[in-house]
Amino acid sequence: MDRFAAMGTFVRVVETGSFSAAAYQLRIGQPAVSKTVAQLEERLGVRLLVRSTRGVTPSEAGQNFYERAKRAIDEADEADVAARGASASLSGELRISADVTFARWHVVPRLAAFLAEHPALSIGAILEDRDIDVIQSGVDVALRMGPLEDSALTARKIGQSPRRVVGTPAYFEKHGEPKVPADLTAHEAIVYDERRGGTAWAFRKGSTETSVTVDGRVRITAAEGVREAVFAGLGLAVASEWMFDPELKRGLVRGVLQDWTLPPVELWAVFPTGRRVSAKARAFVAFIEEALAQSNTVAQ
Repeated sequence: MDRFAAMGTFVRVVETGSFSAAAYQLRIGQPAVSKTVAQLEERLGVRLLVRSTRGVTPSEAGQNFYERAKRAIDEADEADVAARGASASLSGELRISADVTFARWHVVPRLAAFLAEHPALSIGAILEDRDIDVIQSGVDVALRMGPLEDSALTARKIGQSPRRVVGTPAYFEKHGEPKVPADLTAHEAIVYDERRGGTAWAFRKGSTETSVTVDGRVRITAAEGVREAVFAGLGLAVASEWMFDPELKRGLVRGVLQDWTLPPVELWAVFPTGRRVSAKARAFVAFIEEALAQSNTVAQ
């Protein structure tokens, strides 16, 4: 048994959650994948995977083995890159995670250019508005917005975006435009019911600070839903310029209270703790950071 190849197969099973999905990605038969994992378990003398009707999950021993096997594979990839030289193309799969709306407008459209630079590289993207476990999901780098709740994470800030109170021109024509933050209490608010949202909107103008508790009949847990609610004229929302970038540029959505500022939204690159950051992850983060820095939607 090729131990390194077996480790790669096991890692793929854990990350996909099934033997069949791993076999499909590896382009081999499912029996071969099952046999490889069985041989690994026999050699190690422990149960690595727990089988159920919903798929497979790693046991405690399997999770420990997965983390070390993943680290070994990443370091082997690093060694290949170092041996071929700095100009060598990256290869293998890069697994990333990002918020759905941010990825839709600011990551996915840029993947073609990144992949063109690295033709031997493939990308697996997990798009969720919630924060996932980067280690358990096998993610190389996660792009997260807002404050980091877990101080143990290995992270680097790569950008930030101003936030605005936004609505459609049709909404303002019908309901009027707020001139000061206190006016927001007379408007319907679309509440982004996540840790980056809520009903307390804090404003600053020079040395003056004020906080307004808004009210609204619509509370939404996904950024895409907030967007659609604003377009439907259901009320006003606080959102980063990233979230409404194309509509702000085209005038389909307008920001108000421009003399007042809200705390910006920070973007972080989060890496699995305890694992060396791969060359693939570093290259991707540098690419996104440079692309956003050149964008008119970013305030560094």
